[in-house]
Amino acid sequence: MSSTTSTTPVHESNRRRRTPGWHRAVSPITLLALWQTASSTGLLPPDKLDSPAAIFESLTRLWSEGELQDAVAVSGQRVLLGFTIGATVGVVLAVLAGLSRLGENAIDPPMQMLRTVPHLGLLPLLVLWFGIDETPKVAIIALGVSFPLYVNTYAGVRGVDQKFLDAARVLGLSQWERLRQVVLPAALPSALVGLRLSLGVAWLTLIVAEQINTTSGIGFIVMDAASFNRTGEMVGGLLIYSSLGLLTDSLVRYIERKALAWRTG
Repeated sequence: MSSTTSTTPVHESNRRRRTPGWHRAVSPITLLALWQTASSTGLLPPDKLDSPAAIFESLTRLWSEGELQDAVAVSGQRVLLGFTIGATVGVVLAVLAGLSRLGENAIDPPMQMLRTVPHLGLLPLLVLWFGIDETPKVAIIALGVSFPLYVNTYAGVRGVDQKFLDAARVLGLSQWERLRQVVLPAALPSALVGLRLSLGVAWLTLIVAEQINTTSGIGFIVMDAASFNRTGEMVGGLLIYSSLGLLTDSLVRYIERKALAWRTG
């Protein structure tokens, strides 16, 4: 009786691990099918929203002209640069604030104050400071990325079991070794949650940032299509945003499964 009870969670965990990945695609495909059906039957008029087939045709045309590839490359570069800066700042500040009382008192209060300010509202100020080129776009993405990653990493560092730190001291580990072998691995689950949230914020911020004096990127395609009421291209651009966000989130989920394999079962 007891042996059956003890192995049940393991069996359930194994079933979860063996769940096919295509199961996650069922609901999006169903929504697309319902959308196409509504468009084909006239329930959803094309002047309000194009059908998935029409949107796919618009994206195919943009791809054949080379415009879509260029736009994705420009937008991806903005997100990559802004995310790198914001993630670096967020993680470094979180570790410094989490490791000592002095760091917590110096760093955490201003970070908690700043994260309550809607970062998108700072875009006009960043434009005033840095002009209307790429700098304010990258800066607003970096701001949006840094706070979720800071909060989650800080919580992970502060949540490290004191017994582990005491054991590391007894074993004679230096402060750097304790950070690398004890603190960071223990804080990794929380940091990865912050990473997923930050990537979502990065793409959402990009959508807004690319509405400001943009002559390239996915946002330019969306704005240009909106000016001429081309809903296929407009919705297609938004779908590209969401697809890129889903792709990066899936990448982090993959990293999470590999890095936190020790938590399985």
